[in-house]
Amino acid sequence: MFKTFEEAKQFCTEHQVKMLDFKMVDLDGRWRHIAIPESRFVPELMKSGIGFDGSNYGFAPVEKSDMIFIPDLSSASLDPFAEVTTLSMIGDVYVIADENYRFDQDPRNVSKHAVEYLKSTGIADEMIIGPEFEFHIFDDVTYSVKPEEMSFAVDTRQASWNSGYADCNNKGYITPGHRGYHADLPNDITYDLRSRICLMLEERGIDVKYHHHEVGGSGQVEIEVELGEMTRMADNTMTIKYMVKNAALQEGRTATFMPKPIYSEAGNGMHVHMLLFKDGKPVFHDPNGYSELSETALYFIGGLLKHARSLCGFTNPSTNSYKRLVPGFEAPVTIGYATSNRSAVIRIPAYAKSPDKRRFELRSPDATCNPYYAYSAILMAGLDGVKNKIDPSKCGWGPFDFNLYTLSDEEKAKIQSLPTTLDEALDALEADHEYLTAGGVFPERLIEIWLKKKRAEAAAINKIPHPAEFANYYDL
Repeated sequence: MFKTFEEAKQFCTEHQVKMLDFKMVDLDGRWRHIAIPESRFVPELMKSGIGFDGSNYGFAPVEKSDMIFIPDLSSASLDPFAEVTTLSMIGDVYVIADENYRFDQDPRNVSKHAVEYLKSTGIADEMIIGPEFEFHIFDDVTYSVKPEEMSFAVDTRQASWNSGYADCNNKGYITPGHRGYHADLPNDITYDLRSRICLMLEERGIDVKYHHHEVGGSGQVEIEVELGEMTRMADNTMTIKYMVKNAALQEGRTATFMPKPIYSEAGNGMHVHMLLFKDGKPVFHDPNGYSELSETALYFIGGLLKHARSLCGFTNPSTNSYKRLVPGFEAPVTIGYATSNRSAVIRIPAYAKSPDKRRFELRSPDATCNPYYAYSAILMAGLDGVKNKIDPSKCGWGPFDFNLYTLSDEEKAKIQSLPTTLDEALDALEADHEYLTAGGVFPERLIEIWLKKKRAEAAAINKIPHPAEFANYYDL
């Protein structure tokens, strides 16, 4: 929003801002925040920053945990959910030294380093991406993890399981499972809420392409935004999740981006559309190439597919992620590419015909990822493909212009698949991550910390008895 401190200070005066709220991203991809009174917002803060304990963010060891946060004035916007008038900003983490320097494990700094590396290769100077945000809006959610009880329950009045509920509020307009795609009023009960969310996003400079009800009849919806620069889009991803969750709470509902909150229904992905520009010109377009994609674009696809399994360690970093990546629910499971084929890991949309829009999407990611790490990893995998001229067709990854879900078991065995568990993804990441460390973009220490943390997370969840185990084994 602002280019100078003076502009920000003037805005605070004009809008009677009382608090400045600074948001930082932790290792997992959750926002943390610290607030100061407006009177404490002084020019020195833009250089000296605000001190905090980095060890509580999952980054630094306790004995070297003092760090500073420096806000990014261009990210400023009024927080619509704060009772006290609050101006909010995202920012960067710095290591304290004689001359402070960017902390290389900070998610936002990793993203900036990835873009700097892109420019250094000469391949392009800008990575443009467009995520699709799928999520569920429920009326209620409860969960319990106790020695004597493991359970969860979600509910929305539009779900088919409520059709027989004898209540004065039941008007019979339910949305059947698997049949929610573009459901209209009166079945689409969260339409107005989504419209209000989209208007709030537009006010903050996040251009919305559209919103609609998704396939899952039990409250699954989608907001898709216009394409934007990679680091800024990672900022926007955090903002979108914040707006969605808080707007839902404000109206007595609850929202989740969990990949698979409902058994036997469609899951929530975060498909990422991408294209490169150099000197303002699109790099991925060639009218004579397959699906009008350039050789560079196909090599980029080759890199993504070569590293698809290890990429999941950052793009799908939850145990719940792999309950979505199963056949039959419009989520990809096989490693390949094609035009207009939603069963492939990489889909080339047929509708994006103009040179400056010609692109493809990676369909495997979900929103449990840390967007800065995930988008950076995607860029690094693609660049590795371009540098090493990895031809996806010669490697046997397509184009698969047919339904991959309907292949025979024998045919499926010939095609590489995505990991089926978080443990598999982490094993793949441990074995294949040199492409991430190129140019020092992902520090080796960050990958070690990530693997250790996520392995412990998976191991802890794997030890918990599951209700389905009671259903299958209790009477044996």
